[in-house]
Amino acid sequence: MLSFENDYLEGAHEKVLQRLIETNRIQAPGYGFDQFTDQAIQQIKHKIKCPDATIRFLVGGTQTNQVVINSMLESYEGVISAETGHVAVHEGGAIEYSGHKVLTIPSSEGKITANGVEDYIETFNSDFKRDHMVFPGMVYISHPTEYGTLYSKSELEALSNVCRKHNLPLFMDGARLGYGLMSDHSDMTIEDVANYCDIFYIGGTKIGALCGEAVVFTKQNEPKHFTTRIKHHGALLAKGRLTGIQFLELFTDDLYFKISRHAIEMANKMKEGFLKKGYRLYFDSPTNQQFFILSNDKINELKQKVKFAVWEKYDDQHRVVRFATSWATPEENINQLLELI
Repeated sequence: MLSFENDYLEGAHEKVLQRLIETNRIQAPGYGFDQFTDQAIQQIKHKIKCPDATIRFLVGGTQTNQVVINSMLESYEGVISAETGHVAVHEGGAIEYSGHKVLTIPSSEGKITANGVEDYIETFNSDFKRDHMVFPGMVYISHPTEYGTLYSKSELEALSNVCRKHNLPLFMDGARLGYGLMSDHSDMTIEDVANYCDIFYIGGTKIGALCGEAVVFTKQNEPKHFTTRIKHHGALLAKGRLTGIQFLELFTDDLYFKISRHAIEMANKMKEGFLKKGYRLYFDSPTNQQFFILSNDKINELKQKVKFAVWEKYDDQHRVVRFATSWATPEENINQLLELI
């Protein structure tokens, strides 16, 4: 059976596995103090052109979002997010479980705006009962968004400006960052991300690694005693080399970006094929997640041979569905899918 259910179906890129094998018997200190992790950190700093960055490695996306948000916020603060944001919808209340409310604001195709953030903060500050409310303490975005859409460089700059105006850190969830940066429609580089965001992470789980996310604090703003805070969450990996080695390989010879580009090429071929056959887009996603409107009958028919994600109801006869490509999607799978539809 074909599967386009998500973008973490496969294990890891062969070069990542090979580097793990080659270094397997080398003894190294734990908790991220090994030589491989240090080399990976230097590679990433060089790539993002941010020599003063602090970089830490965690295992997964939800874990990363929870640890970062909980560590950066005061106990009385919450995090501003799109109403469709990952931390608001698809993380099982992990942020709230850590003691912080997700403060949702309206979004368009998954994106929030600088004006929307400004309006929320102004409304909060003008409320005479604000001391009885959850204070906004951070702004969270994901790039790409839950709907595969992208922030432009100017949109990110505007968000950064409003955050700095109000002394709020801007945090970018980069679980699919490579797919966003390598899109045909992206006008942003990873250096821009490092320039405009106070914290972001480079997703490995969905892009070539067995697991792992690289958290980047760009303004010498890592929380005090961050290692201890990570441990509080049960998230401190003793064999930190496992994540360090993977990112060392992913950032050698731009492997991370090359395999991200492959996912975009497969998604573009998929989209073109659906459109040629008369299917409708829910909206035009420029990344590896493609959203189509399918009839209920077609969904039931395809489910016999293809796995994909069924999202919200479009009308009584149709639903929105998502097909995701990844760094490892074979072109033959795209061809077979297009025959089936």
